[in-house]
Amino acid sequence: MDQHFNVSPPLSLYIHLPWCVRKCPYCDFNSYSAIGAIPESAYVDALLRDLDNELVQLGKRSVKTVFMGGGTPSLFSPEALNRVLTKIRTGLSLSSEVEITLEANPGAIDQGKFKEFNAIGINRLSIGVQSFNNESLREIGRIHDGTDGHRAVELARKSGFNNLNIDLMYGLPGQTKEMCVADLRTAVRLAPSHISYYHLTLEPRTLFYSRPPVLPQESLVSDMEDIGRKIFLNHDYTQYEVSAYAQSGMRSRHNLNYWEFGDYLGIGAGAHGKLTHIATHLIHRSSKSRQPKRYMESVSHGAQQRQVLTPEDTVFEFMLNALRLHKGFSLSLFRERTGISVGEISNHLESAAEQGLLRIDGSHLSTTHLGRRFLNDLIMLFMPDPVHPVRG
Repeated sequence: MDQHFNVSPPLSLYIHLPWCVRKCPYCDFNSYSAIGAIPESAYVDALLRDLDNELVQLGKRSVKTVFMGGGTPSLFSPEALNRVLTKIRTGLSLSSEVEITLEANPGAIDQGKFKEFNAIGINRLSIGVQSFNNESLREIGRIHDGTDGHRAVELARKSGFNNLNIDLMYGLPGQTKEMCVADLRTAVRLAPSHISYYHLTLEPRTLFYSRPPVLPQESLVSDMEDIGRKIFLNHDYTQYEVSAYAQSGMRSRHNLNYWEFGDYLGIGAGAHGKLTHIATHLIHRSSKSRQPKRYMESVSHGAQQRQVLTPEDTVFEFMLNALRLHKGFSLSLFRERTGISVGEISNHLESAAEQGLLRIDGSHLSTTHLGRRFLNDLIMLFMPDPVHPVRG
């Protein structure tokens, strides 16, 4: 299986800020409870050195989106984040309509800080509300209450943020259908431009995985997903990815770049990157040290792990992302982003279509209703030497 690239994919920048007030029991992200003061200045120094190391590889490529994730990035001061953004603006070519997102949590914000974030050029906020129900919030270990969630959305708007996402979870411990519907109705009443609606899953290396809470029955969770989809549709939100709903023109451009297998730089503790090298026709993966102290010590030496993707791994990673898109993708996008001929995967496509998991409409592919229901099984068909059976 050969790879050949003609154009570079769009490029994004991800910045990881790993500290939280308290680690949530369901969270499997690379995050750490802040004990004492965050080493803000030293960590930003490390980010700037990390970015310098990455710039060597870029040439004149333009960055389309910037995303500051965590952790709780809003724990950092506007002054510290402005140092990072200033370095980005001077060291990188930013598109004229660059999307710059900051994650924030309702328990760690104030209006003055939101206004300052907006003033330094952050133009999109993603607020981890998760639920507006106090009982549900306690069950999942959040430090805020439902009123804080309302307040965070209102403060964001007053501070100038029109591009606003809220995270909302379902299938929570003790959650009833009525509680779920109340959360959904509150969310659409607040009318953020984007809603990420996702199912609580028990991930390895989390407290919930080792001490599982009692979760709603699978049939009830399925109902919650369907109800959410209908309520969002009735309030002019379009589903464009498995867990993403947006008002017209307000899709997350950063996340879309991931799902469409674009390139991205990753700086910060545990950050990952993917770069397509046209000259060598290879895709490189990179990752940084996960532990913040080790990351800050190692970044001065440019230390990071690197891996060249095999063509087979490239196919699998493309499908892992692109099959999440509600409207699917074109075969030309597959060819452009993987550098691989569609003929190389024709047997996999035909098998998925025969099993009713994939719809092939000329040069366009999309998952069927059954394919969305068994998405993991569909994706596994494209894994090198797949061994997992597909459920009927």
